[in-house]
Amino acid sequence: MLFNEKAQSKAMKTLGMIGGVGPESTIDYYKNIIALYRERQRDGSYPQFVINSIDLKRGIDFMNANNLAGMAGFLLEEIEKLPRAGADFGLIAANTPHIVFDDIAPKSPIPLISIVEATCAYAKAHKMRRLALFGTRYTMQADFYPTVFAREGIELSIPESKDQDYIHEKYFSELVPGNFLPETRAGLLAIVDRMKAKIDPPSRSYGAAGIDGVILAGTELPLLLRDESHNGVILLDTGKIHCQAAVDEMFS
Repeated sequence: MLFNEKAQSKAMKTLGMIGGVGPESTIDYYKNIIALYRERQRDGSYPQFVINSIDLKRGIDFMNANNLAGMAGFLLEEIEKLPRAGADFGLIAANTPHIVFDDIAPKSPIPLISIVEATCAYAKAHKMRRLALFGTRYTMQADFYPTVFAREGIELSIPESKDQDYIHEKYFSELVPGNFLPETRAGLLAIVDRMKAKIDPPSRSYGAAGIDGVILAGTELPLLLRDESHNGVILLDTGKIHCQAAVDEMFS
């Protein structure tokens, strides 16, 4: 029995995670990966994985300067440390850095799991056709989410400009530092309600009536919006979906 357990442990792939972007959601990733692993591996063991917690401020500075080449170089430099620590595959525990995922994935020394691809696969499996996209302004206004989802015929809508400003400001002033306030939760859910009720023609600039769900494409958002749904609208926890994909890869 001991030999089989050792052989199984040796065969398990080791995850390498780029964390710290932001710190609060990295803690959630850590807890989710352990919980999801232990749901599947019933022998009492815990997963072995590597976390490289990087400087969030450097990433924000690159994004504020619209220096995507700098952002890609910064991430790739940090990803290259993961296999040296024993990682067989990796992920970036955040949404916004995926704005340069297609640039860095081919250059990465280990395979990377995309949070966007994992979330799209989840939405497709659950037959979702129209989703709202919440996240940082960088994420909501970029095309890296719509491009992937369009391939599967899934339509994405983003909030109106003033609501984007609200989400972005609350994200960085409250959620990233770890301040989760009930009034901000109410404000975010009010945006969900407005997008659900809006009857404009489908458009990326406005909410479309009949959304199936909201992609919480900022990994701190599910820390405030913990429920699985709101008024019949599914809330997609991209971080947890990403963690499930990582655990699946550990066992593959």
